[in-house]
Amino acid sequence: MAFLRGLGGYFLRGNFSGKDELMKLVQIKTTINGKEYDLEVRPNMTLLDLLRDELGLTGTKRGCEVGECGACTVLLNGQAVNSCLVLAPQVNGQEILTIEGLADGEKLHPLQESFLDHDAVHCGFCSPGMVMSAKALIDCTPNPSESEIRTAIAGNLCRCSGYQQIVDAIKEVKVEKRET
Repeated sequence: MAFLRGLGGYFLRGNFSGKDELMKLVQIKTTINGKEYDLEVRPNMTLLDLLRDELGLTGTKRGCEVGECGACTVLLNGQAVNSCLVLAPQVNGQEILTIEGLADGEKLHPLQESFLDHDAVHCGFCSPGMVMSAKALIDCTPNPSESEIRTAIAGNLCRCSGYQQIVDAIKEVKVEKRET
């Protein structure tokens, strides 16, 4: 794709053959971090691009962009998903929670606190995705085993920690059922 330009409800997509195509934007209505949005998006835009580039929610990290690293993990209707694999039009009518929506104002979510307490945040690149995967797990399994924790974060790569500190951080939070 050579370029994109907005044209009042359409966008012009240049392609490598030199022929331009006019494509219709898609109207979506979605809730992100408790806030309702009415948006026009390109039909080929990913949820990751929508969050980072259009809405400025940069806590969701851009990693591999092929669903292998988990850095872009968000919750879609309570389920952990790789936002690089979800097209923005697919979130019409859906509820999304990103790392920015996890804290309550200045008060960190217990998972975020536990990650800090257990030194589970090293470079920090994987942390948002890890925390969101852990949130999905704890919401559906309040007292997960170590095996369940490791399975839940298996799609999130960390090159700094060796994972034990992350598992320990999640284990400590599992004891108390969280309301958020």
